Amino acid sequence: MGRRLGELTKNNTKCMVEVNGIPLIDRLLSQLSALELSRVVIVVGYEGEKLKRHIGDRYDSGLKIEYIDNPIYDKTNNIYSLALAKDKMLEQDTLLIESDLIFEDNMFRLILDNPYPNLALVAKYEPWMDGTMVRIDENCNILDFVPKHLFNYNETDSYYKTVNIYKFSKDFSANVYIPFMEAYTRALGNNEYYEQVLRVITFLDKLELKALPIGDERWYEIDDVQDLDIAETIFAEGKEQLGKYMKRFGGYWRFPKVLDFCYLVNPYFPPQKMRCELRANFDKLLTEYPSGMAVNSLLAGKYFGINRAHVCVGNGAAELIKAYIEKYAQGKTGVVYPTFEEYPNRAVADNLVKFIPGNKDFSYTARDIIEFFTDKGLSTLLLINPDNPSGNYIPKCDLLELIAWTKAQCITLLVDESFVDFTTGGAENTLLRDEVLAANTHLVVVKSISKSYGVPGLRLGVIASGNKDLISSLKKEVAIWNINSFAEYYMQIFGKYESEYHVACKKFVEERTRFYKELCSVPYLRVIPSQANYFLCEITDKYTSSELAETLLSRYNILIKDCGSKSAFAGSNYIRIAVRDQADNDMLLAALKTL
Repeated sequence: MGRRLGELTKNNTKCMVEVNGIPLIDRLLSQLSALELSRVVIVVGYEGEKLKRHIGDRYDSGLKIEYIDNPIYDKTNNIYSLALAKDKMLEQDTLLIESDLIFEDNMFRLILDNPYPNLALVAKYEPWMDGTMVRIDENCNILDFVPKHLFNYNETDSYYKTVNIYKFSKDFSANVYIPFMEAYTRALGNNEYYEQVLRVITFLDKLELKALPIGDERWYEIDDVQDLDIAETIFAEGKEQLGKYMKRFGGYWRFPKVLDFCYLVNPYFPPQKMRCELRANFDKLLTEYPSGMAVNSLLAGKYFGINRAHVCVGNGAAELIKAYIEKYAQGKTGVVYPTFEEYPNRAVADNLVKFIPGNKDFSYTARDIIEFFTDKGLSTLLLINPDNPSGNYIPKCDLLELIAWTKAQCITLLVDESFVDFTTGGAENTLLRDEVLAANTHLVVVKSISKSYGVPGLRLGVIASGNKDLISSLKKEVAIWNINSFAEYYMQIFGKYESEYHVACKKFVEERTRFYKELCSVPYLRVIPSQANYFLCEITDKYTSSELAETLLSRYNILIKDCGSKSAFAGSNYIRIAVRDQADNDMLLAALKTL
């Protein structure tokens, strides 16, 4: 009945729900048409007549379809529906398939080509999975079925999820499964699940049912609208699939097999001990309110060693960018392109004055900026340093010259230094110093804690200025509880791990250097040197930027940023690649070199 799918199943049975325009039942019957089957038996109940009309005679040339009706589908569960088909199972070997699944064509070949007569397809446990789990031994014998009420999150490393595709031999059905199913329903009734019978069977000394792990084959079980959304992303193709991932703006933990070289974090922080400390306080942080802005400003000041009156905490830097640009960036605003487009997207388009460096590396100096914007009548100048996506970096000594120039010109200078800790010299290059802020009240500094510190899920960022009135006003613009207790506690304990953070940044710089050399050996890439945690690369041969991004995703489940559509690239073939740890970087390198 698929109640959790809401309007989609109000008048349709679950298997008629469309994934990327194709009903689940149409996809399944097309897959079955490619197999050598004597018949397909469909047990129907809710909206069964509508399903029969939908299927019609379209598959008659390849399939013999029979229907069995369950008139009391709303009072029973799948054990009863299967029992209605038991006579069919006694006649022949059987594939048992649930109709709310979407999966690769190869899954049927996987189970049919395996010589073992009684098999359950299983997948290694991932966080999105729900329902019946199994434990298996080294010979793929199923040792136990784990129902929902016995699920233990401390044992997930040993769990496999049943894919709900089974192969039963005629003998197994006749001599084991059906006798046990009949006894089970006599004892416990018909409002049960057929997997419970399999669980009982595994208690026997004679193990007749084996598991068959599916490896990296794609599949999904669709129970609600979020399942449908994820399935449509996984089973899209080419440009459409890449677009669906990009439109999500994160949340890739829902896709555990995807390796994300798109979003930017520190792969070497936080350390394991800090993670354990956060876990140890999980229950308290989950059930208690966070503090308000006054306390969190104090924590942020302690975090960066600056006066609390100079800093405002945000639910990620994005919240602060929006609040500042929309209210305070009035008049002409200078922007260096290409850039992190959250800034210009929040500004009035007619007010933007664009500087695009005239070289293929999109590199520029403080002097270049001064010369370009001298006669432009700016009110605000935006600078990301190191820049995103180019990785261009203006050293602190030169940046101080730009600060002095903007001060003399009465221009507000906003510097986003979210990646500065990855530069040569690291955190020593920061502008988050009270003496710098106090001496330059026209200076506004933004820093994302997500990117440098490897905690994007916490959504933390700061905006700082020696202009205390500005900071006080911004604090009133955001909600009083704009960050959660986990983010607050993270800021509270960071000081204990600060030395490990500096070690992590040094380790990162070493890996970036190694990764750069290896990327330069890919013959169709021109890699632009970077002082951030990513590289901008021009594709010089073989592929367009979109083709390479689509190919890496479809063949290797690797996600990179296609910059071809960004402002200032004018359709050129540029990509941005994040720097991850050595193991992940080597996986990307292997894929690029294979291509």
